[in-house]
Amino acid sequence: MEPILEVRNITKRFGGLVAVDNVDMKVYPGEVVGLLGDNGAGKSTLIKMVSGVYRADAGKVFFGGKEVKIDNPMQALRMGLETIYQDLALAENLDVYSNIFLGREKLKRFLGLVNVLDHGHMLAESRKVLNRLDIEVPSLRNRIRTLSGGQRQAVAISRAIYWNAKFIIMDEPTAALGVAEQKKVLGLVRTLSSQGVGIIIISHQLLDVFSVATRLVIMRRGKKVAERITAETSMDEVVGLIVGSVPGDLANANGESPKPSAVGPVMTTSSRSRPHQETTRRRPSPSGH
Repeated sequence: MEPILEVRNITKRFGGLVAVDNVDMKVYPGEVVGLLGDNGAGKSTLIKMVSGVYRADAGKVFFGGKEVKIDNPMQALRMGLETIYQDLALAENLDVYSNIFLGREKLKRFLGLVNVLDHGHMLAESRKVLNRLDIEVPSLRNRIRTLSGGQRQAVAISRAIYWNAKFIIMDEPTAALGVAEQKKVLGLVRTLSSQGVGIIIISHQLLDVFSVATRLVIMRRGKKVAERITAETSMDEVVGLIVGSVPGDLANANGESPKPSAVGPVMTTSSRSRPHQETTRRRPSPSGH
């Protein structure tokens, strides 16, 4: 199977600081990959290079099997690569369907003279995408500020899917959500995965990542130090890799590449082994990017 996204030897420097150092990563269609690391690990810098916010100083990005140069976020959106940041970039004063079409509003001719917003079309299309993802909101005419955190996250995801996102990067998707809403958002992640959408999740909530991710990529101080199949590791090992008490798979000082990780077909949630109960009590400190 060909990766939907691949980065090879990607590097980003800010003056004398190497924020991302020679990182390789692959994500396959329908696969959920957890991108993990502590504060300053380079996670956000990496995804900002992928999504066009930053330009890499070295390395290559492949999307859909072709090498691409993503110069800005709009170019990434047109390719089908969406990033949902923690603040969601929703307009709280607008209703649900207006947010799904935000910046890409549907127009129609009025009296053959002027263009006006086609509210009926946007409402009907928004309802279709919400039904496709089995998302429930009180009303598509409700303003975003009246929705819960989980519902807002669902609207942001729906917007990405409506505009044919083939790949979604999710930055802290369950942060500041209650337990019930966390489950709903993670359920959406599984739904997207089942529909062939590749996903990267950045989160400090290890229990959430373990519940949906097929594979984990761990970064420390700008380097990729390890890659693990989720079902074959534990939270204890991952925490150790994040903080450095477990050395990882490469001699970073010598710039060696990581050991290859066997990645097969996407695993279903039911096929993964659950983390040991004792490990669920341990989490790393919240990671910044």
